[in-house]
Amino acid sequence: MQDFVFHNPTKIIFGKGTLGQTGEQTASFGTKALLVSGRESLKKLGVYQTVHQSLRQAGIDVVEHEGVQPNPVLSHVQQGVALAQKNGIGVIVAVGGGSVMDSAKAIAAGALASHDVWGFFKGKKSIKGALPVIAVPTVAGSGSETNNGMVLTNGATNQKIGIGNRHLFPKIAILDPTVTFSVPPSATAFGAVDAFSHLLEFYLNREGSYSPLQDHYSVGLMQTLMTACEAALATPTDYQSRAELMWASGLALNGISAAGLGRVGFPFHLIEHSLSALHNIPHGAGLAAILPGAMAFTARKNPARQALFATQVFGAAEADQQHLAQEGIRLFSRWLQKIAAPTSLTDLGLSQKDIPALAANTTAQGKLWRLSEYPPEIVEAILWECL
Repeated sequence: MQDFVFHNPTKIIFGKGTLGQTGEQTASFGTKALLVSGRESLKKLGVYQTVHQSLRQAGIDVVEHEGVQPNPVLSHVQQGVALAQKNGIGVIVAVGGGSVMDSAKAIAAGALASHDVWGFFKGKKSIKGALPVIAVPTVAGSGSETNNGMVLTNGATNQKIGIGNRHLFPKIAILDPTVTFSVPPSATAFGAVDAFSHLLEFYLNREGSYSPLQDHYSVGLMQTLMTACEAALATPTDYQSRAELMWASGLALNGISAAGLGRVGFPFHLIEHSLSALHNIPHGAGLAAILPGAMAFTARKNPARQALFATQVFGAAEADQQHLAQEGIRLFSRWLQKIAAPTSLTDLGLSQKDIPALAANTTAQGKLWRLSEYPPEIVEAILWECL
């Protein structure tokens, strides 16, 4: 295990009926809140109204900013920044999935900046501070409620960029698994794939190969995500499976899974960001489509880790390391199919003609993440494996 610093200041409030605490918890950070949310579905389900009422009862003046898209866009964030600055907002409340929480973080940072918020994502400007964010996730998957990362798409340049900063940790995350009972099957599945992929990135794409504690931590969460996802799809109102999905998603990307591993890479997300940016594909669906092919590509470079994945996650046994690595990929693909997730670019309606543009689009993100070992020509080779 290598040296590391772990810091996660987010306070977690977890359990049934915790939505009603949103106002009380928010009030300690400000009396005027920007309420960031997605589309109409939350209002139909009553989640939005519960949070809004809780804020009002706590004496908080609420300014609404609705309409976050599944792949959040810069223009909507810019509108939110303008609203926050115009209304003297003191705290941001995000109610929704990862896109909503990421948008809220971008608004929180942009509201205190004297320049356009996209400067952060270009790596030209550093985040010096941010308004406090209260995260109320309604979908399990992204883990944005417990980490310091955010992802945003620039529609003008077709770039989807992810960055992190210590000022972006939500102050409080209110996790009520019951609000996910009505999440559509596809969103449940894609959220589980997203969380699984966070763990898989650190498990496969890292500097150190020997870290049994982290291996067992990640493997346990991967197995939990798979079983809980299947149970939630079978019985959408099963509280235990919904609770496990929500908590496992937060634990997958809150800093613990990467601690002690040294330098880690995020090449699977690097590639998927281009899929989402150019074809507006749900993030979890894009990850599911590329993971089997990308894993096959990396297995040739490092069969030992892929073989260990097969053994630890699926209990597979095979004398030949290469065969064992392939068996793990086959079993993982079978699980993706079981939850009705795509397993190839073809499943998304893409073909070989789309590959050059997808590969070229990864350049900006690859530079920011310092993934010099994944230039466009390597990404293109990986994408061919994903057809």
